[in-house]
Amino acid sequence: MADRTCPTPWRSGAGRRMPMAASSDPLAGVSAPFRAGRGLVAGCAGSRPVGRAAGITRRGLAGALAAGLATPARASWMPARSVTIVSPYAPGGSSDALLRPLAERLEPLLGVPVVVENRPGAQTALAAEQVARAVPDGHRLLLSATATLTINPQLRRDLPYRVADFEPVAQLATLPYAIAVRQGMPAGLAEFVAHARARPGGVSMGSSGRGSGLHLAGALVAAELGLDFTEVTYRSDAPAVNDLMSGALDAAGLGGPPALAAARSGRVRVVGWTAAERLPGQPDQPVFAELAPGAVAIGWFGLHAPARTPPAALATLNRAVAAALAGADALRARLAAEGVLVPEVGPPAAFAGFLARETDRLAALLPRIGLLPEG
Repeated sequence: MADRTCPTPWRSGAGRRMPMAASSDPLAGVSAPFRAGRGLVAGCAGSRPVGRAAGITRRGLAGALAAGLATPARASWMPARSVTIVSPYAPGGSSDALLRPLAERLEPLLGVPVVVENRPGAQTALAAEQVARAVPDGHRLLLSATATLTINPQLRRDLPYRVADFEPVAQLATLPYAIAVRQGMPAGLAEFVAHARARPGGVSMGSSGRGSGLHLAGALVAAELGLDFTEVTYRSDAPAVNDLMSGALDAAGLGGPPALAAARSGRVRVVGWTAAERLPGQPDQPVFAELAPGAVAIGWFGLHAPARTPPAALATLNRAVAAALAGADALRARLAAEGVLVPEVGPPAAFAGFLARETDRLAALLPRIGLLPEG
């Protein structure tokens, strides 16, 4: 199995951020159209603030949170300094398409900078361990994902964290995965499956490592359709896309945004999605469930805080996320067209219930596709 573990950050274009217009409403910026924020320019572990709130005082924001987002009791906590969201992925993947505009929208609500810090590695365990050990005061959060809390704990005995080390803040999105292929590979779904079935072990399939959501997608497609891929592991979507575009890799399981961005280059094709039905934003692209109803793999993104974070902090953060996404219609539509579905944000307890159901579902699914606990 090849192992490519040195990703090249895939930087999206950095648009110039326009100043906020003066307004007496401290929540006015929540529903503003999405603007590309200042991107991360360092390597995988670097970070810098996405943007700065302008012309809004913490006193005004606290009042706005109390009046419009929460009851006074729940608004009793406000951050005292910048809030950092640690992402377990390299810049440029599906998570960035949601996380950076969310961080920008949170700043005027929380009254402090919101920093996105990328710490990829160990199938999201590196970032998770760091947040699990952070001071539980609401200032350091984890971008949690499918692998972090619903796959890794069922497969790995060496995890440096436990599910109990985290408190749920809010679910952010659900997303099916895309299977993309290089130029020269069959681009139709049925043709690709026939090509791979006729060449056991002869088609390379990129993923972000054993137990990742992208690995789950490829393994599920293989199991349901009787295929045998040769796995090639990467630390993020970006280097897999680079190898697809250069022709060094045959196929890869990718998040929607990087898959569709690569397809626009003309050197990569999306052959199908792991959704139960065709996506509203991509009605002409088939889903693997059309050939095998069980070939459905759906990932998710959320926010978690360290265990023992005060309930008042969790409540304020949850309500701020809900407000930041409530008016983001243009962002929701753009992400939906790329396979990232942003639901209405519910309370932390609803997110906890979702995670419990996902854990049970994957406990039955993982052995069926050959993913068993280590050791």
